[in-house]
Amino acid sequence: MKKLIAALVAGLFASASFAASHAAAPAAAPAAAPAASADAPAPKMKKAKKAKKAKKAAAAK
Repeated sequence: MKKLIAALVAGLFASASFAASHAAAPAAAPAAAPAASADAPAPKMKKAKKAKKAKKAAAAK
């Protein structure tokens, strides 16, 4: 019985990974779109999330 359950779970993961790898991906990105660089400033929402997370961590201490 354990082998049957293990086989079913393995099949579930295999089908999930296959479906994820073959998901409908958008066509190639336009070449004119600039890539995000490491020195670029973070978007405002990202900064707000970081600040909220830091405030929450400080309150927990």
